[in-house]
Amino acid sequence: MSFTLAEAAGVSQVSGIRKKVQSYSDIGVALLMVLIIIMMVVPLPTWLIDMLLAMNITLGVVTLLVTFYVKRALDLSIFPTLLLISTLFRLSLNVSTTRLILLYGNAGELINAFGNFVVGGNYVVGIIMFLILVIIQMLVITKGAERVAEVAARFTLDAMPGKQMSIDADLNSGLIDEQGAKQRRQDIQREADFYGAMDGASKFVKGDAIAGLIITTINIIGGLSIGIFMRGMDAAQAAGHYSLLTVGDGLVGQIPALLMSTAMGVIVTRAAASSELGPDLINSFTMYPRPLYIASGMLLAMGLMPGLPTAPFLALSLLMGFLGYTVGREANVQAIEAEEQAKSGVSPQAGAAQAGGAAAPSPGGLAAEAPAKSEPVSPDDVMKLLTVEPMEAEIGYAIIPLIDPAQGGDMLDRIGTIRKQMALEMGIVVPPIRIRDNIQIKPTEYILRVKGAEAGRGELLPDHYLAMNTGAVEEDLIGVPTKEPAFGLPALWISPDLRDKAEAMGYTVVDAPSVLATHLSEVIRKNGAELLTRQEVQKLTDMVKETAPAVVGELLASLSLGEIQKVLQNLIREQIPIRDLVTIFEALADFGKMSRSVDFLTERAREALSRLISLKIQGPDGVITAATLSPNWEQKIMAGVDGDLTRGWQLNLDPREVQRMIGAISRAMEEMIVKNLPPVLLVHPDVRLIVRRLIEGSINNIFVVSYNEITRGIQVKTVGMVE
Repeated sequence: MSFTLAEAAGVSQVSGIRKKVQSYSDIGVALLMVLIIIMMVVPLPTWLIDMLLAMNITLGVVTLLVTFYVKRALDLSIFPTLLLISTLFRLSLNVSTTRLILLYGNAGELINAFGNFVVGGNYVVGIIMFLILVIIQMLVITKGAERVAEVAARFTLDAMPGKQMSIDADLNSGLIDEQGAKQRRQDIQREADFYGAMDGASKFVKGDAIAGLIITTINIIGGLSIGIFMRGMDAAQAAGHYSLLTVGDGLVGQIPALLMSTAMGVIVTRAAASSELGPDLINSFTMYPRPLYIASGMLLAMGLMPGLPTAPFLALSLLMGFLGYTVGREANVQAIEAEEQAKSGVSPQAGAAQAGGAAAPSPGGLAAEAPAKSEPVSPDDVMKLLTVEPMEAEIGYAIIPLIDPAQGGDMLDRIGTIRKQMALEMGIVVPPIRIRDNIQIKPTEYILRVKGAEAGRGELLPDHYLAMNTGAVEEDLIGVPTKEPAFGLPALWISPDLRDKAEAMGYTVVDAPSVLATHLSEVIRKNGAELLTRQEVQKLTDMVKETAPAVVGELLASLSLGEIQKVLQNLIREQIPIRDLVTIFEALADFGKMSRSVDFLTERAREALSRLISLKIQGPDGVITAATLSPNWEQKIMAGVDGDLTRGWQLNLDPREVQRMIGAISRAMEEMIVKNLPPVLLVHPDVRLIVRRLIEGSINNIFVVSYNEITRGIQVKTVGMVE
């Protein structure tokens, strides 16, 4: 016990020293930078130069070893700054050693050892070794690490929007809290900053190698000049003395530089590491026995060839054969254990599924729906088959990679973003969208369904981009002709290498997941009213009740939940957001006492939302540009109406007159669209709903508004009258 207590006390003391050192670390870094500047100006003694050179080598070794244990690049986020400081430290050492070599012909024991012992006292061999080290560092390690860092920085920046949407989706679904989302956003930003800094920091190492080469050349020329002209040495003696010192100085500087550039390469290439470098290497090379057997056979054949040394190849052949046998035997043992577990009826996957309370996923990433073996079907199981999903998407097997996160698909994150967008834009909560694979449709086809009925269909080429001609492009592009599924525009599926060319020509280019997401958003907008169930209205009512209980109490005293639902559905059908539920409920509570007609209440709710409607149809300049319906048409409509909106109504109008009116409105709206104006038709309040009902089956995406729905203070500009 006394030993344990003493050991604990020692650990505590070391921890205290470490914390004290950390508290003064800023002063230490400042002193280091001052020392670096002093080294360039003030001559240092040789013993201090030896110490600093040893520190430089130690820094390179420790940094390289640390990178072997790093799993994420952000775990060593200080590396770009460390690279800059170490490069500046090496250059200052080069300046100090150059001064000592040229002034005194002696730069310390460490440089002498590298000049005499490492290269055997032969300065020609030393120069060759130095040049080889420089070439390895510049053309191999630094060049490759620089390219990896550049590509990683580019792809990290390109992936940031998708990662941000993924975080928003996880936050909306409750998988993470606000603090976790904030931390993940910071990590994404730090990762982008890190790779961007690494892309620039790699230039330090490259410049350091070039500077070392130039400094070495200058030292050799300067040493020869000083030795021959100032110290009276002959050329051979001066070359031997100063060249050895210069080469020793170059080797002492290039070895830690090579270590730092190797560390940079390790840190930027280990992007998908799951553990330390050592276990990753062992697991990668001992995963399959067959390559080891093949390597063993090839090494044995090389060892038996005449003229080649037998012993090395034979030893390596035996080692590879032994490793292959060991790996194969371990795989057989695991297979036998899995077979025994399968016979007993329990598998590791099944056990995990039972423990987690979730269904096991199918290979395509979708929920497995077929049982493993046929069992008697109970009435409860049959009842489950009668359930109709509010929204579902059936996809071909070629589209599964766009959906499955395990295969890099981000469509589930995009769907989460779409649901959030619909809540902010329309005020509706889109129910969960079930995605299932369907082998009965084309591999590249998908079908969108709302309550079991087909609401949209399209095709996707996962490895291509969709290029749409916005009307200003005259040049042709090579691709597969198709139609954009959401709006029916003519388009082309093009290969990825034509993307930049298509964008330069003026095409609008989007990827396959964006095409599906856009189509899904349009289907939700067109069918949002059907997705607003009575149960959802109950949830919305309960939500408003928490902040405005008096409004909800008065509303439910005069109207039923079904009548409220129908009013909200009418608003959604005409693309009127229902986020301002308090205003809508107040209007329904006021006029619900006069009439329970859904049409009447819908018009009153629209008038209460006049500010929102006006903002929706006004232009960038704040002016509402609209076409008006002629008084003759309005009088004909009012004369053909039996009853009114309060008690119910019926239209008795000649179908030919209706068709003429629809044609006139259609031509007027087309002229507005050609002029890049929003298609707005301004009519009398008494006929607004009737006109809308008459044209909704023939003309889409038109705003029919009444004079009462234009809020005060907004200027209205008429472009003509529909005669």
